[in-house]
Amino acid sequence: MTVVLFVFGLLAFIGLVIVHEWGHFIAARRGGVEVEEFGVGFPPKALTIKKKRGTEYTLNWLPLGGFVRLKGEHDADTEPGSYGAAQLSTKVKIMLAGVGMNLLTAFILFTIVALIGMPKLINDQFTVASDTKITKQNLYAGYVDENSPAAKAGIKAKDQLVSITNKEGVVSKIKTKDSLPNITHQSAGETVTISYIRSGQTHETTATLLSDQEVEASKKTDNPKGYLGIVPTDLTLQRSTWSAPIVAVGTMKQLTVITFKGLGSIVSGLSRGDTKKATEQVSGPIGIYVVLKDGSSLGLAFVLMIIAVISLTLAIMNILPIPALDGGRLFVTLLYRVRRKKLTPKIEERIHGTGMAVLLTLIALISIVDVKRFF
Repeated sequence: MTVVLFVFGLLAFIGLVIVHEWGHFIAARRGGVEVEEFGVGFPPKALTIKKKRGTEYTLNWLPLGGFVRLKGEHDADTEPGSYGAAQLSTKVKIMLAGVGMNLLTAFILFTIVALIGMPKLINDQFTVASDTKITKQNLYAGYVDENSPAAKAGIKAKDQLVSITNKEGVVSKIKTKDSLPNITHQSAGETVTISYIRSGQTHETTATLLSDQEVEASKKTDNPKGYLGIVPTDLTLQRSTWSAPIVAVGTMKQLTVITFKGLGSIVSGLSRGDTKKATEQVSGPIGIYVVLKDGSSLGLAFVLMIIAVISLTLAIMNILPIPALDGGRLFVTLLYRVRRKKLTPKIEERIHGTGMAVLLTLIALISIVDVKRFF
């Protein structure tokens, strides 16, 4: 099941880019702009599926998304049916259509997730209290300290912690992050039995917890320790019914604010020349692959939530005035209109070519950081 969800997640991620390009495609067609090619994946071209109404539908070798190639994509083009010859209002609709499709997709996915059980990702995550029910609450080993009692007992990161049985045979269920330190503190220095789930199978192991004296002594060092040596992470699913669309909008608003705050932090880091800190706050294709791989073990709701967040992020990033992206193309077009200057193909290619080079460089740097972080 985990493998199926992982593959589904990867295909859905590719689908998000295709949906984005489909928005451009529909808006261009409705605006009278000819679409010369709608490609799934990026060139080189593998095969042509069909040609219809002047559009060539292709499959390409690099399965990282998709693209649309419009007739006369430069703002200065004047040939009938070209993008350049279209009215400014039509160009705005074409540029914003991809963002709109990603926002719509995110809204639909967040609504579905709210109906089946939305993972709680932030402490004050938006809910409608009268229509919210916690359907699942599990605790996982987020990080296992090396040479800790947990590590010696064979517990690994991503194992689901179920219960701890003390020497008197009293079983304590582990439900929240706060419950774990309370349970282990009560059995400090003792040997306990830990029940956990890995890959759907329930296991039991024994571990001798650190004593109160050992824990207190470690607090005076650079490496404070816990009784068990686990940094827990919890997975809480919150289900809504009639309020699901409202929860979707509220969650999207919260995540948008968080995203812009994160972007502000990244820009601040780059302005100080701290590229390492800036790149550590984001993830590229490798990071997305790892998140989907790890998330697939937590179930369908978590995978759908990840895809919804990615769709929202694609919309936010594409609306920013960054050259080579939709928002950047629109910004440059409007800027030259306001200045009443002609945006020649040479100038346009130089601006967006530079922007693309910067973006590719950032993606390369982020991918290097991701490799060091995850492998």
